[in-house]
Amino acid sequence: MKDFAGTPGTLTALALRISQCIFAAGSITAMATTTNFFNFTAFCYLIASMGLQVIWSFGLALIDAYALMKKKVLHNSILVSLFVVGDWVTALLSLAAASASAGITVLLFHDIGPCTYLSECEKYQMSVALAFLSWISIAISSLIMLWLLAAG
Repeated sequence: MKDFAGTPGTLTALALRISQCIFAAGSITAMATTTNFFNFTAFCYLIASMGLQVIWSFGLALIDAYALMKKKVLHNSILVSLFVVGDWVTALLSLAAASASAGITVLLFHDIGPCTYLSECEKYQMSVALAFLSWISIAISSLIMLWLLAAG
């Protein structure tokens, strides 16, 4: 397997995993600090999806940090295959949750009229924006993992 930026055990991979974890945790925090998020199924799905994202990204960040400490690049094809499947599953779940939540947010802001609970609507928007940022970083990771698997 080739060694390029973003492969497991590199500083770039660690930075991507940490950014995924931070954006997903921020999305959860913004949504969970509202009082009415549980009234919308899409928002509950966003919290569940971002929770899975935090667990997955944090676990892989620990693996990347350990590999960096040991100065090893992880090129085991079975391990990379596991990373590919996990990244693609979490990427698809994150995109679906962020898109569904964005749809509800647009509905609340523009289609129904002025949002009656304005401070919560701003938190909804922040949560959705952070979810999309998390999805962008997981999409980059999943493409790198797929590329690495194909190159191997």
